[in-house]
Amino acid sequence: MPGLYSIPLAGLKETRYTYEFTIGDDFFGAFEESEIKKGEMRAVVVLQKCSTHLELDIVINGKAEVICDRCLEPFKMTLSSANRLFVRQGQEWEEADPDMITMPLDEHEIDLSQFFYEYIHLALPIKRIHPDDEKGNSTCDPEMIRKLNDHLIQGEGETDPRWDDLKKLTRNN
Repeated sequence: MPGLYSIPLAGLKETRYTYEFTIGDDFFGAFEESEIKKGEMRAVVVLQKCSTHLELDIVINGKAEVICDRCLEPFKMTLSSANRLFVRQGQEWEEADPDMITMPLDEHEIDLSQFFYEYIHLALPIKRIHPDDEKGNSTCDPEMIRKLNDHLIQGEGETDPRWDDLKKLTRNN
């Protein structure tokens, strides 16, 4: 019996197949180290079987709950990912190349859960901040923004005169 995020490979003819997977909170809960704990996503996998390999185009779209870097409150962020994975058969598992894996000849299915996990996390932006509203105002927690502003160091824009002299030297060269 194939797993929840697996594609059975036995009996596939050389043609194109499309598979859809729903990714939810249970999926992220299975990965203890996941930055994402909640999410609603859909993965569409287009598998092209060729005589020498499989070609999988994997598109994942949806929303994931992440923590705002500014106010530390959770919010839903839209994520989108499109990746291509090549699978060839060989003697043993090999994943030296992130875009190509080799799987043993006796495997009858390919489990895509680890690939979904990696593709989703690679789609996360480095900076995760609440989006601005339609008027351009921050949607972060106003209480936290107020506290941050209270601790803001005044005069941060002033420069150290010792550095100013060094900057003059680099400008003159």
